[in-house]
Amino acid sequence: MEDKDFIVVDAKRNSKIFDWALDYVEKTGLHGGIAQFVTSFLLLIAITVGLLIVDFIVRKILRSLFVNIIKRTKTLWDDLLIEHKVLDNLSHIVPLMIAQQLLPVVFIDSPIWSSFIFKTVTIFIVFVIYRLINGFLKTLRDILREKNAFIDKPLDSYLQVVQIFLIFIGLTFVFSIVTGSSPWEFLISLGAASAIFMLVFKDTILGFVASIQVSANDSVRVGDWIEMTKYGADGTVLQINLNNVKVQNFDKTIVTIPTHTLLTDSFKNYRGMQQFGGRRIKRAISIKISSIRYLTDEEINELKKIKLLKDYIEERQQEIAAYNEETQNDPRVMVNGRRITNVGTFRAYITRYAQNNPNIHQDRMLMVRQLPPDEHGLPLELYMFTTSTEWTFFENVMADIFDHLFAAIKFFHLEVFELPASDDLRGVMNKVKELEK
Repeated sequence: MEDKDFIVVDAKRNSKIFDWALDYVEKTGLHGGIAQFVTSFLLLIAITVGLLIVDFIVRKILRSLFVNIIKRTKTLWDDLLIEHKVLDNLSHIVPLMIAQQLLPVVFIDSPIWSSFIFKTVTIFIVFVIYRLINGFLKTLRDILREKNAFIDKPLDSYLQVVQIFLIFIGLTFVFSIVTGSSPWEFLISLGAASAIFMLVFKDTILGFVASIQVSANDSVRVGDWIEMTKYGADGTVLQINLNNVKVQNFDKTIVTIPTHTLLTDSFKNYRGMQQFGGRRIKRAISIKISSIRYLTDEEINELKKIKLLKDYIEERQQEIAAYNEETQNDPRVMVNGRRITNVGTFRAYITRYAQNNPNIHQDRMLMVRQLPPDEHGLPLELYMFTTSTEWTFFENVMADIFDHLFAAIKFFHLEVFELPASDDLRGVMNKVKELEK
């Protein structure tokens, strides 16, 4: 055998084994080609059974030794080696190396079959070595996932790139084994077919480039909450692979997005909000414009009973009184000078209510502003941040605030704008009928 073989078996000894088996078969009354075929078949079965036994023994020995080591250590990597079947693949190499030498003995008188079996076993060795290396790489990936520096990195994309490279190397060796030519000839022949390969692996190439750029720009990490309306994605990134990104929506459905679309399409990433430590409330109450007016002295005194507004109203009254006295405006006309309005007082109340709410960030932007009036009234927008980014907490806090404001708005003699309901139209029609009578 050649020097590259791991186990060298004497050819003469092999011939004696085959001749002994052939003599035994011929004693049963079989002769010629039938006797050789039966001899080869029986030896093939015997060697296969023997190799399976060797594989079983080697696997048991490795597992028993390794389990003893695992019991003595608290590390994670040894458990992962078993999980990814590294030991099983390692145990397969020994019987395959033996088979590489012994199986051609079965077809000692048939060089064609002998060569075919030798190449087949060698290909199996290449396949097992690939699985062995792949198991080590998966173990390394899972170990790195536990490290803080790599917990949000697209490790699956990097693993898939290495896997493709290993498959390419494996196929090169398989081509060399089957054809008996140098691996360089196979690589040279790929030059002419490079355009075809680029077309076939277009998505893989785009995904690889995208995963590298996404990682370099830190635009998306595993665990980020992203929203991509075009693909119906609104949830947490579970995995970033070479070809796709898996997103688990809040209804527990899984959406798969092509990786390269993270560069070509727009998406919203809520990581900044989570790192900021607060989630924004940005919602408006539409005030019916016809209900906006000046407050009377009686109404102002009544509003002073509201604890949050007492200091504001007194300060406001002093400021307005000083201004009107300085400008000598005629107080008999309401529009002369400055006066307290119900909508301004309500806006001040909302601000102070938010400032005294423990669920609202006081060191973040907090304001209540008027938006341009439209056909739906005058919008008063609340702009503030909750103290937690948790979705349920955010919704509950926002609902509690607006529940209170919708109930409190009547104390300011304001009305919330809403489109006429059927009861409103029915009431108008009844009044018209009464007037007609």
